Amino acid sequence: MLIVMRNDASNEQIENIEKIIKDMGFTPHPMPGSQRTAICVLGNEKRVDSTPIEGQPGVIEIIHVSQPYKLVGREFRQNDSVVEIGPVKFGGGNDIAIIAGPCAVENREQIVSTAVFLAGNGTGMLRGGAFKPRTSPYAFQGLGKEGLELLAAAREASGLPFVTEVIDEMSLELCVEYADMLQIGARNMQNFSLLKMAGQTNKPVMLKRGMSATVKDLLMSAEYIMSEGNEKVVLCERGIRTFSDASRNTLDLCAIPFIKSQSHLPVIVDPSHAMGVWDMIIPIARAAVAAGADGLMVEVHPNPREARSDGPQSLTFDVYAKLVAEIKAIAAAMGKNIFELKK
Repeated sequence: MLIVMRNDASNEQIENIEKIIKDMGFTPHPMPGSQRTAICVLGNEKRVDSTPIEGQPGVIEIIHVSQPYKLVGREFRQNDSVVEIGPVKFGGGNDIAIIAGPCAVENREQIVSTAVFLAGNGTGMLRGGAFKPRTSPYAFQGLGKEGLELLAAAREASGLPFVTEVIDEMSLELCVEYADMLQIGARNMQNFSLLKMAGQTNKPVMLKRGMSATVKDLLMSAEYIMSEGNEKVVLCERGIRTFSDASRNTLDLCAIPFIKSQSHLPVIVDPSHAMGVWDMIIPIARAAVAAGADGLMVEVHPNPREARSDGPQSLTFDVYAKLVAEIKAIAAAMGKNIFELKK
């Protein structure tokens, strides 16, 4: 349920509604707006009896939210949310932001040289894994804290903020200290304890869709984060597992406009994990931008053949520059721009 207050409602009237909601056994979540305050009722699984609130001073409208995701849904917030990480913005505007970098941080030269190149070539954020959840226990698991220190050095050298993946409580605590944005990967999309912990931080969170997750599953996972008080969430479509063998995963382009119809959160697309091979990434990236994505996340490596993780789907510097040029053309045709870091 959503209670919309009058634009001249006093603080006392708003506090009165919050007290009534608490007395009903639920949690009030006020959302001050430019013109009026709305209060969302959290903690209910069924329709809430609005009788105690009807007619209360300052209340102009009561809206019964039909979707189980309340804070994430359009019924809660009509306007697109904008998530800001330093100078980069995701959602709500004309800029399309590209996140790029290697799958995993390997050494100082690799991550710093990549970051410096990306900063001058249409990139808004750096990506790089310090902690890597891998299918095989014998595969490279990342450098851990050393990887975070190298990402911080790359940020210093390039000016690019960075996003990196958290996989458990220990990695989350370290990443909160170093990173500009936390990534919760596909394998952890329904790790509800991790979602709650991320929601209790003040760091922006990128939430990737699980490999077998529906769009509703993704939105409900975002609800876990937002229900803990963190509204800075960016959703990422990265492909799902289907019977098709044409690509590593099947990229659900239909999810982009559908999510935007259901939620106010920004949506970006990761074509690297969807396709799994480098030469198929550019056309899919073009399609994602044309479908309305607010950004892209692409894997780039100075020498993909020597990459310790995801080399076959990583772009060389030359191919990445070609991707940016083509995305700029698609964006321009739609009246949008590619965000570029100002020097």
